[in-house]
Amino acid sequence: MTAPLHDTSADAERTATADVAAAEVKTAVEGRSLRRIAWSRLKRDRLALAGGIVVLLLILTAVFAPLIVSWLGHPPNEFHQDKIDPLFGTPKGSFGGMSSEHLLGLEPNNGRDVFSRIVYGARISLLVAFLAALVAVVLGTVLGIVAGYFGGWADSVISRVMDMLLAFPQLLFIISLVSVLPNDLFGMTGSSVRISILVGVIGFFGWPYVGRIVRGQTLSLREKEYIEAARSLGAGRRYVLFKELLPNLVAPITVYATLMIPTNILTEAALSFLGAGVRPPTASWGQMLSTAVETYQSNPTFMVVPGLAIFVTVLAFNLFGDGVRDALDPKGSR
Repeated sequence: MTAPLHDTSADAERTATADVAAAEVKTAVEGRSLRRIAWSRLKRDRLALAGGIVVLLLILTAVFAPLIVSWLGHPPNEFHQDKIDPLFGTPKGSFGGMSSEHLLGLEPNNGRDVFSRIVYGARISLLVAFLAALVAVVLGTVLGIVAGYFGGWADSVISRVMDMLLAFPQLLFIISLVSVLPNDLFGMTGSSVRISILVGVIGFFGWPYVGRIVRGQTLSLREKEYIEAARSLGAGRRYVLFKELLPNLVAPITVYATLMIPTNILTEAALSFLGAGVRPPTASWGQMLSTAVETYQSNPTFMVVPGLAIFVTVLAFNLFGDGVRDALDPKGSR
């Protein structure tokens, strides 16, 4: 009876050892996934994490702008003429009228709270930047995959369209378009029309940058073994495009989208500065800079505050975008 007990104990020990080994193998395989590798790389990049935190705070600020302003500021279009010097039109007090009541001071001449307008201006900048990036990514991804996968006349036509759009003067076109369009468009009025135009035009002129990257990646991926294997097994074009190619294009598309957003923010600010952006009294950082040109010598604070807002926002997105690029590219290095 002793031998069978010994064999049973040995079998149980071998089974336990095999289970532990299988669990270790499973854990090792899970730990080598792209998501975990990218996250581990991103966690080691302190600058990218700092940029990501600032980006998250900016997004929360834009989303909860009314709540933040109700706590720390005043309505963005409320005038405080009693705190403006009637002779010079500048805010009373030092640093543009900064105080516990007005954290970032007051606008010259009209006395609107700068903090409230900066918070609401973040809404316009981020809304235009994100929506324009979304339009560019969707158009660029679809047309880039079509050009790279099908080739032939489709590739020639799409490539020539991309070359033409890359050479087109985007800013001049937007300024001309805004000047001729009516104030009411498709049921929208006021700033909604301007925002829609900015999103559409910036996104339309931005998709060739995404399209060229997606086209190049598709040309490389379509010759891979797993694509040939899918074709040999009878997979249709739709399956190959959406199940095989598109998942492998997510990383470069994500990277370029994060790097496109700060460019869109600068474009929106430049257009608002030139008068082709949203109309007053809607708050916009570029519009605030344009207004500050007339009074920056007597009240430089009003120019510094929106300028710093644009600088910090663009820097945060660039740092985060660079970190995401390095995290998703195993062969990349700074």
